[in-house]
Amino acid sequence: MLTGTSIELRTTKASMLLRGVKWLMSKRTPVFPHTADAFEEYMAARAMPKDAPIPNQFKHRYTLEHWSAADQEVVTIHPKSGPGQWHMLYFHGGGFVLPMFKEHWPLAAAMVDKLGASVTLPLYNVVPESSYASQDALADAVYAKLAAEHDPSRIVLNGDSAGGHMALSLALRLAKAGGPQPGKLALFAPWLDLTMADPAIEAVEPHDIMLKIGTLRSCGKMFADDRDVASPECSPLYTSQDDLAKLPPTRIWTGRHDLFIIDSRTFTGKLIDAGVDAKLYEYEAAPHVFMAVTPTSESKDTVKLLGEFLVE
Repeated sequence: MLTGTSIELRTTKASMLLRGVKWLMSKRTPVFPHTADAFEEYMAARAMPKDAPIPNQFKHRYTLEHWSAADQEVVTIHPKSGPGQWHMLYFHGGGFVLPMFKEHWPLAAAMVDKLGASVTLPLYNVVPESSYASQDALADAVYAKLAAEHDPSRIVLNGDSAGGHMALSLALRLAKAGGPQPGKLALFAPWLDLTMADPAIEAVEPHDIMLKIGTLRSCGKMFADDRDVASPECSPLYTSQDDLAKLPPTRIWTGRHDLFIIDSRTFTGKLIDAGVDAKLYEYEAAPHVFMAVTPTSESKDTVKLLGEFLVE
């Protein structure tokens, strides 16, 4: 169950900059169409999407490694001074169906700059052109390589939205398999239930400028493919208490104008009940994956708290 120490409201209103960004976002074509039919039409007609390129200045600011695992591209960003004490494995969001956004690169850079960590970003093949199995194979292979080269207790699994789902799913697979375990789990606005079953989500939907329930359900079915979309493998919210108990210390960050806030609260409660060191940070009126808007005070606070988490 949630307690006063397992959930913390970090802001009581959105910063002026974040309010301005939300207004601009509301005027633009949404990342995901706002109805299931429109989403399915878009997916059926789209050209193969491409990852946003690494900003040119990264070549001068950081040491970059380009490598591959499971026949897919991977990028590691090190501080110019050398590999960080912590190594972050970060999975970008995009509903499993969209590649790396240009906003993900500055977010990764902020974590390298502020935390002194090395950050590895798998540029995974997206659904439906590829499959969940390909994404899982990449996640498993990347972690295995990192764990062989670094102290696993100094590896933090992280990701936003669907990427948060991927980080959590990897942590659960590792916990079941035994072997070297990551030291921390950090989730930015994670997608925890692909069925979007909790009726309380409906009250949040009018405030979410990015996500809509019907679109997400359609996207979830596309990702699940031949699996039961409500299974723990597809919807980690339904993971058993015994399996949750094996997870490392976990922190979650979610905005209150994000459909995923409801399941983030439920999941945090389940983690606490399972005996996991877990905490949820909430931000009033903040949209989905607000931490990717790196100039905002909300994003800076997220990175600061993540840094504190790593030294706990």
